[in-house]
Amino acid sequence: MLELRPNCECCDKDLPNGAADALICTFECTFCAACAATHLGGRCPNCGGDLVKRPTRPDGPLGRFPASTKRVSKAHPGCTAKS
Repeated sequence: MLELRPNCECCDKDLPNGAADALICTFECTFCAACAATHLGGRCPNCGGDLVKRPTRPDGPLGRFPASTKRVSKAHPGCTAKS
């Protein structure tokens, strides 16, 4: 089950469940579309994999399986998040 991380790992922008600009890699690293395009070239800086649109969890399952509240931020070249 996806964690649905709450923020962009690069700029720390809030990315709640359903955020249209939330992108993930196969390891669930989460970035906003702006950082992916501007700083990351559409690739995850952690694993090198593709960044794709993160699915939305419907309200029913979201109640039983809530999104993560643990924020992840790492210092990647060009990013403004603090490590």
